Formats: sequence, structure tokens, C-alpha cells
Amino acid sequence: MSRLKEKYRNDVVPALLKEFGYTSVMAVPRLEKVVLNMGLGEAIQNIKILDSGVEELTLIAGQKAVITKAKKSIAGFKLRQGMPIGCTVTLRRDRMYDFLDKLFNVALPRVRDFRGISNKIFDGRANCSIGIKEHIIFSEIDYDKVEKIKGLNITIVTTGKKNEEARFLLKELGMPFRNN
Repeated sequence: MSRLKEKYRNDVVPALLKEFGYTSVMAVPRLEKVVLNMGLGEAIQNIKILDSGVEELTLIAGQKAVITKAKKSIAGFKLRQGMPIGCTVTLRRDRMYDFLDKLFNVALPRVRDFRGISNKIFDGRANCSIGIKEHIIFSEIDYDKVEKIKGLNITIVTTGKKNEEARFLLKELGMPFRNN
């Protein structure tokens, strides 16, 4: 069992029970999935960017990335429906906990001028999205082999009902929030 999952079961669940006064352990919010998404609009001109993006996202997540295709045609972007424009990975269970452990303790502290994550990342339904400008903060990426620095979105989906529950859950798991 991963370190973060153990921490969730032994420390976070009792803290959430106490903080929000749940009557059952099953009512306690938990992590459902983590979705990593890399939008590669430049892949329209250069398909090699897409291949390297898929490869790097697979390394970061520890699970094969899937290519996403355009849903609509947009003439201004020279984009036609069905063209590959990005890649995504959905992590669940142990891989999700392993990835979050790596994100909180290894990757985020490597961000330049990092002062913590903003409290405005929540969507109103207890989910949060974090945008990362440089994918090279992950230790799996070999900086010398990277042709182009790419950004990625990380969406953390919880079973909570309110933002406060999700924020408390993620703070207890070790997400470095800004002190404001």
C-alpha cells in the first residue's frame, strides 16, 4: 500500500470525521481520480511534439497516455475535427496516491519561486485543477532530451460535496497551500 493511502486511512479519515462531524466513515470524502492533461495545439503543424508529449506524460504518470482529438473544427486555428491535439491520463487507486505523493513532496517544491498553491483552484463541487507551466519539474523527465517545455493540467476529483471538505482533505494529505 502506498504511503499516502496509509496516511489517508490512519490520519486523514479521523481528522475529517472530527472536523465535519460525519456519522459514518463511508461519508468521509475521498479521492476518486486524478486526471493529467497536456494540450498540445502545436501538434497541428508538428506531429513529433505530440509523440514526445505522450511519451513524457506516460513517464510522469506511470501509465500509458491516450491521444485526445479535436471535437470541433476551428478555422482560425487551422483545426479540423478529429485531429490529434493533446494527450491525457486518468489515474485511480494506488497509482493515483503514488502520483500525488510524488507531486506534493518532489515536483511542486522544484517549481521556481514556489510559495504554495492558491486557494482558488476549487470548482465549487469539491474538485480542484492545478496548471503547471513546465513539465520538467518531474524527476522522470530528462532535461537534456526535452525539445520543448510543455505545460500540463492536473485535476483532482474528490467525493466531497463542498470545497472546504476537499481543501481540508488535500491539506491533510500534504498539498502545500499558500498561507493567505
